[in-house]
Parts: sequence; C-alpha cells; structure tokens
Amino acid sequence: MECNEGFIDRAEVARLASARTFLVVDDDDEIRELLCDYLSESGDRVLAAASGSEMWQQLAREPVDLVVLDVMLPGEDGLSLCRQLQAKPGLSVIMLSAKGTAFDRIIGLEVGADDYLSKPFEPRELLARIKAVLRRSARADAAAEQRPDLPQRFAGYRLDPVKRLLTAADGTACTLPRSDFRVLRELLAAPDQVLTREHLTRSAMGRDYTADDRSIDMCISRLRQLLKAAPQGEVQILTVRNEGYLLSLGAADARH
Repeated sequence: MECNEGFIDRAEVARLASARTFLVVDDDDEIRELLCDYLSESGDRVLAAASGSEMWQQLAREPVDLVVLDVMLPGEDGLSLCRQLQAKPGLSVIMLSAKGTAFDRIIGLEVGADDYLSKPFEPRELLARIKAVLRRSARADAAAEQRPDLPQRFAGYRLDPVKRLLTAADGTACTLPRSDFRVLRELLAAPDQVLTREHLTRSAMGRDYTADDRSIDMCISRLRQLLKAAPQGEVQILTVRNEGYLLSLGAADARH
C-alpha cells in the first residue's frame, strides 16, 4: 500500500483486511491462469501450483483459506492430496474433475472435499461455490467456538479439541481429520441420542445433506476403527436404520 501522500486509504485497508487467499492446483496452464485471473478480480489473493509438490511448497510459505484442486495431476493425484489436506485445520477444498459422474463426486466428497465441480464449468460458478463453502465453513467454525476447548474423556479415551488428537488408554494417539473430529464431537455432545445424517452433515461438514453423500458414513467407519481398542461394550457407534447414528457409552465412562 502506498502512503506517500500522507494519508491512509481506508478502503484499501479494509479490502486487504477482508481479502482471502486461494490456491489453484491444476496442471493445465490455460485453466490455471484463467482461474487465477478471474478469482483475483474479486479482490482476493490467488496462488498457483501445477502439481502436488508445488502445492505443498505454497502451503508451507503462507496460510491459505481454500484450495481449488484438480483430480488429475502429475504424480500424486488430487484425491490422495485432498485426503492429506484434512489434517490442516481451517482449510477448505473444492475439487475439479473432467469426470462428472455421481460416483466420482461421491468419491471426492468421501475423501474430505467441501465441494466438487465437473469440467467444463463457468468460472463464476466456481466463485459462487467458493463463497458458499467459505460461508458454511465460517458457520461451522462459529459453532465450534461455542464448545469448550477442554479435553474430553470417555471410555478410556482422551480427545483434545485444540489439536484434534484422540489418545487411547494405552497411549496410542491419532490426529483426526477435521470432518472425523467434528462428527465425534457431535456424538459426544449427545450420547445415547440418535443424530441424523442431515444434522451431522450440517454440523460437521457445514453443508446440506444429499441422498448420495456418504461423507458421514465414511467418517463413522473410520471412527469405529479407531474406537476398537475400547473394552467391549464401553463405547459403540450404533447405526439406527433409516434414522442415523447413536453413540453408546458404557457405565464405566467418565463423562467430563
């Protein structure tokens, strides 16, 4: 910002304060440059990467609010990269793919993408999707801030909400992906109550549930694997047919 004239441009300060940083990851030079130029017009900062390795380099340099990630990339593909990005708190992901089938969309959502857009598409549609994802993420973060940050203990486990770290009684620890952590926290907040997929999708993913969205089911499957170390019967995530999921905690549970 230039201040040579002896005054501060308040509009420019406000713009910079509200600007977000996006990262476009696509190996097609034309598409990457087009998206970078278009998204920059809204006043946001846009970074670019042509591969997974370049993506990690950009993320190591500075914080990013959202990644626009192509599925087909040289080397490691976008699905694998998206799965790894779940370990980064506060980072949203929109996947791009030339494959537009329902199955491909489901796979993209299952690995943690916040949205999925099929090529070809209008850049303004991508911008609209970005705005929607960031709004949903902001709502989910606001709801999370209303929860206490104190570690929760249940059935011999300890859940650290700051680090998203789940530690078993034997000391084995695992950092939960953002989506898995939010699902588990929702279940712990309402033990022995049925939570619908609609509720969990809105609370944990920050988006509306659709009939072909299996993201919550995948989160539940991963959490069940992690909770296997608990003594039999002390903690179970039960499926309630046609309704949703229920966290059953045994009498030995120390709930606090």
